[in-house]
Amino acid sequence: MSHTFYRKGFLAIAVATALGVSSFAQADVKIGVAGPMTGANASFGLQYMKGAQAAADAINAAGGVNGEKIVLVAGDDACEPKQAVAVANRLVDQDKVIGVVGHFCSSSTIPASEVYSDAGVIAITPGSTNPTVTERGLKEMFRMCGRDDQQGVVAGDYIVDVLKGKKVAVINDKDTYGKGLADATAKQLVARGVKPVLEEGLTRGEKDFSALVTKIRSTGADVVYFGGLHPEAGPLVRQMREQGLKDVKFMSDDGIVTDELVTTAGGAQYVDGVYMTFGADPRVLPDSKAVVDQFRKSGYEPEGYTLYAYASIQALAAGFNGAKSNKGDKAAEWLKAHPVKTVMGEKAWDAKGDLKVSDYVVYQWDAAGKYKQLEKQK
Repeated sequence: MSHTFYRKGFLAIAVATALGVSSFAQADVKIGVAGPMTGANASFGLQYMKGAQAAADAINAAGGVNGEKIVLVAGDDACEPKQAVAVANRLVDQDKVIGVVGHFCSSSTIPASEVYSDAGVIAITPGSTNPTVTERGLKEMFRMCGRDDQQGVVAGDYIVDVLKGKKVAVINDKDTYGKGLADATAKQLVARGVKPVLEEGLTRGEKDFSALVTKIRSTGADVVYFGGLHPEAGPLVRQMREQGLKDVKFMSDDGIVTDELVTTAGGAQYVDGVYMTFGADPRVLPDSKAVVDQFRKSGYEPEGYTLYAYASIQALAAGFNGAKSNKGDKAAEWLKAHPVKTVMGEKAWDAKGDLKVSDYVVYQWDAAGKYKQLEKQK
């Protein structure tokens, strides 16, 4: 079944929720799912909602949260910080959520999490990797993913050790997430003795990168690293290929983990060979097999952050049930003291709300427009 079908169906749910109308049965407890449900990054919002809804259904079938059923409430922030704050205020004040799965863009998660913290609402982000998310002492803020300072080390080491990069251009999208990750990667490159030949920012929403490509060419770069999301990564790599930089290796991050990278690039031939960092593929884990099979039988491939969102709902439910309370602070205390079995394996958090174990690896896109986890190389 096509992504178009799911997106239309999902947007109908999001719109109905915004209007105060729900097709769900009356809920006992509400959990927000916040992220880019519309706009250029809507594919990630789709992943969040598909994973969260499947997890909520399974948990409800097993008894729910402290005997009460979960209903999800969608919040569309479009990866815009001001909109994210408005979404957070609505989820807290109007919808009375007890927990939140979200947001996606770090620039949205950071201000929105202040709202949740003030209200004592626990939040788990499946995909926000900027270190600031968990470095502000917010006791109810957690991640189901790693951090940029971990991901940047993996990317920098791979560029040096495997791609043998000598002249590396580091590009970012000037957003909290993209620039933070580009800076972390550049820092690791310098630590490994490779000073970037170019560090440059582009603007989200731009499509014409001809001037930037010309600048990259002038440096003689053999590797380009891009910190950002697929709406810009796709056109950038296409224009590099079209303008003769076919042998320059291109590496990016977990912001391009969506098959829409192929669409934004204009075809699979342009993403063939592109590298990216992301957590180890949870779809191949024994703990995820039944859930993955169920998704695939329904016609949906649980790519990207789908299982991260599923695991986030599992963690919230475990926290509330373990604490025998629907209070965010109690659930947070419980999660920091107890590991949780999830669809992604056992997860445990430190005092900041970060995962105790990070599992970033490298993937590569192929000519069929699919990505595959690569074997670890020294």
